[in-house]
Amino acid sequence: MLRLPALFTVPGDALAGAAAAGVRPGPRTLLAIGSSLSLYATGMALNDWADRAEDAAERPHRPIPSGRVRPAAALTAAGALTGAGLALAAGAGRPALAVATPLAATVWAYDLKLKHSPAGPVAMATARGLDLLLGAAAGGGTRGGIKGATRIGTKGGAWGGIRAALPSAALLGSHTLAVTAVSRRETTGGSVAAPLVALATTGALARLAGHRRTRLPAGRGAAAAPGLPGPGPDGSPPRAGGLLAAALAAAYAATAARPCFHAALNPSPQLTQRAVGGGIRATIPLQAALAARSGATTTSLLVAALAPAGRVFARRAGLRKVSIT
Repeated sequence: MLRLPALFTVPGDALAGAAAAGVRPGPRTLLAIGSSLSLYATGMALNDWADRAEDAAERPHRPIPSGRVRPAAALTAAGALTGAGLALAAGAGRPALAVATPLAATVWAYDLKLKHSPAGPVAMATARGLDLLLGAAAGGGTRGGIKGATRIGTKGGAWGGIRAALPSAALLGSHTLAVTAVSRRETTGGSVAAPLVALATTGALARLAGHRRTRLPAGRGAAAAPGLPGPGPDGSPPRAGGLLAAALAAAYAATAARPCFHAALNPSPQLTQRAVGGGIRATIPLQAALAARSGATTTSLLVAALAPAGRVFARRAGLRKVSIT
């Protein structure tokens, strides 16, 4: 019921959010990651419960129609995981809980009502964007998470960090929107438009993610020269972050674009499923590129390392196919 390889795409949301907010990952970031994993697992369990009738006809091997999991147990698990996710977010602070609450509501609304509606891809994209903002909110709006650290730009603290992370959330949400639109035809195929739009989106996002954001050097305040790129949250030099962001953006494009191109040429169910799988795998290099774009070189490398780890786990578990729905 819990498609574990997909969980490797989750920690990068919070880490990219913390990087965009200008903070080093700390204990609160770990709580945000735990909250994200719990809410993502909520969506998996709730998805199987909501689709149990459809799965009985189209995917009889799934846990509920095969009899391995009772419907009541799946629904109970979804509720328990939601509670755990909100509790972990509360431990990361009230701003984190304020983001996790609409995130949990979006997960439930998507699986129970919106998935098969025109609003489905938007709901999925919103959930990914909120997940990134959860990492920004948990950072507390200080560099390094230590007493006396520099606040982000304004006096808003964590709320200032959320505002700073909005562009990264929009980029990650746009990728999720495109992949989810393709996934709606993964069992029937036949759509040329969705893979083409996803291909164009990939190109645009790769270009945006590959350009390092400019920020004022930390601690310089009004004395800093406007428009000059300062060091990232981990103190990395601007050039290193820019080169790494470009490389990771290229890896993102290479992972997502090729299967989308094939699906556009031949929109069969098999190639459409490969395009969806490529889009899911591309989430990790995109998250890493967003972290590098924010100047967090160490964080971006940590996120990028999740990709090979996820592939190794998928091979050992025999779970190569991971659906987004």
